[in-house]
Amino acid sequence: MSYRLTKHEKETVLLYNQSRDPVTICTYDPGLRRRLREFATRYPEVCRRVDKQKYPDYAEYEIQKDRVSIRLLPPMSEEKRSAASEKAKAAGLGIRTNT
Repeated sequence: MSYRLTKHEKETVLLYNQSRDPVTICTYDPGLRRRLREFATRYPEVCRRVDKQKYPDYAEYEIQKDRVSIRLLPPMSEEKRSAASEKAKAAGLGIRTNT
């Protein structure tokens, strides 16, 4: 019997502790899986895939703790958001074309 997870159930988990052990990242996110795969290919000495690759949309990686960073971005002020929006419009970004 096959069981399919909903998008709500497909989580990304970072297992991090205070010891010197590596960080374990478990994810279903396709963009994060791609980035981790590329990083592990480029830097196998600091990042490696550890799951058995049983599920095509899941990956689990171990990565050295000092290679992982979490950025917390404050919300943009309305003034900055409007300025960024106008700049993007002037550059032609976000314009839909019928091709």
